[in-house]
Amino acid sequence: MSEVVAQLSVSLDGYMAGPDSGREHPLGIGGERLHRWVFGLRSWRAEQGLPGGKSGPVDELMAAWVSRLGAVVMGHGMYITGETPWGENPPFHMPVHVVTHHPRETLVKEGGTSFRFVTEGPEQALALAREAAGDKDVSLAGGADLVQQFIRAGWLDELWLHIVPVLLGGGRRLLDEVADELVEWRKTEVLDTPEATHIRLRTT
Repeated sequence: MSEVVAQLSVSLDGYMAGPDSGREHPLGIGGERLHRWVFGLRSWRAEQGLPGGKSGPVDELMAAWVSRLGAVVMGHGMYITGETPWGENPPFHMPVHVVTHHPRETLVKEGGTSFRFVTEGPEQALALAREAAGDKDVSLAGGADLVQQFIRAGWLDELWLHIVPVLLGGGRRLLDEVADELVEWRKTEVLDTPEATHIRLRTT
């Protein structure tokens, strides 16, 4: 069975989006700062059709990570805030399953991205994503509430955290209320750069 994986950027104070996230500020005020580390990577720039970029261990790991993925699950809030900036050619290039209470027809975009809106809950969205992914893995894109649901349910196999040396002071915390007892994760890799510390974790 395909694995469920997530790679997410967080601030030192635990936020994956800044305050007032919404259509006007998709990542919240200051939240764009959490993703600055990726913009210079060769693999990311190639995916966006841009020249140049830095190679190295983080770039190699990112390229390998992207090659694993065959489908995406995300929450309604993430879709709503990202719909406009993603435009007609969203960055996913694979089927995306949106957990929502608002039914609508599947939306097909350029570049291989399609948005399927699943009203039966996150478990059904995951089942559909696994079917779409085939022998590849499923990416859990966010937002924070959906990631927390997956962790509580035991559905997340691997988490790649990019810890950025900045304090946002508010917004959406990634790991609020995910456990009421000790939960162990296994650290499998750590890469440290001036832009971020990258930690890969697996459930035990």
